[in-house]
Amino acid sequence: MSIAAAPKPCWTLMIHGGAGSMRRGEVPAAQAAGAEAGLNAALDAGAAVLEAGGSAVDAVQAAVQVLEDDPHFNAGRGSVFTWEGGHTLDAAIMDGRNRAAGAVAGSTTTRHPVALARAVMEKSRHVLLAGEGADQFAREQALEQVDNGWFGTEERRQQLESMKGDSARGGFDVDMKYGTVGAVAMDAQGHVAAATSTGGLTGKRWGRVGDSPLIGAGTYADDRACAVSATGSGEFFIREGVAHEICARMRFTGETAKQAADVVMADVRAMGGVGGVILVAPTGELDWSFTTPGMYRGRVSAGGEKLVAIYEDPRN
Repeated sequence: MSIAAAPKPCWTLMIHGGAGSMRRGEVPAAQAAGAEAGLNAALDAGAAVLEAGGSAVDAVQAAVQVLEDDPHFNAGRGSVFTWEGGHTLDAAIMDGRNRAAGAVAGSTTTRHPVALARAVMEKSRHVLLAGEGADQFAREQALEQVDNGWFGTEERRQQLESMKGDSARGGFDVDMKYGTVGAVAMDAQGHVAAATSTGGLTGKRWGRVGDSPLIGAGTYADDRACAVSATGSGEFFIREGVAHEICARMRFTGETAKQAADVVMADVRAMGGVGGVILVAPTGELDWSFTTPGMYRGRVSAGGEKLVAIYEDPRN
């Protein structure tokens, strides 16, 4: 059943903090409470922008920046460690009005990677900057810089050491806890936007980049269809072109947001990937779809009740 509101709300906002193997009774109470508090804070930040008549782009950036500062999630502070013991961060943002987009991959010192992605969209002629070039551009744009070590936490370091000590893993993150964060919104003018930010996979090597900063894979927004932010096993989301595929199905087949998302996520699962998406349409329709036991998520609409959830059913 769709969770779309009727009649069309003045504005809508949905966020996620990652999908994965979170099962009721298995997530430590402190982790669940901390994540819920972070999701609530992000919803409040984005909703404040929309309630004041701000744009969907401003709202998704505001929401994601709150999550980037929260160590409960794998984005910004709290990002996982690379194999070498550092942090490389990816982010993207897209405006459904004109399909303008900006993204960064392998950022290492910008506190809010989503702000850097926004700067790429608005202050450069490019869509995607990577590595040292992204860092240089961030400095030129006077974005807040931090030491790379600021992103790390002891819990994340232990996750890396546990992976390295387990030869059966083959040097790959098999915990299926994708803490990528994202937001989608529709503003009072009926425009949609999406933003996504992540620290990637624990122990990633060789400059690995997932779907989050790739426009059309982990992030997409188009006023003709919807805005999408994804989280999950990035290699499969890239191969499916998940975010764009959902929007295309809505445009050309007439499927609802929920129908299109469910079909595409089933395709991802058939290939061997798992994860989830959140999406909002210019009609105000908003929904989510995920193939994992849980996904940190939340939604709020003008005049509507705020909901934050972790597990498959919204009862926490």
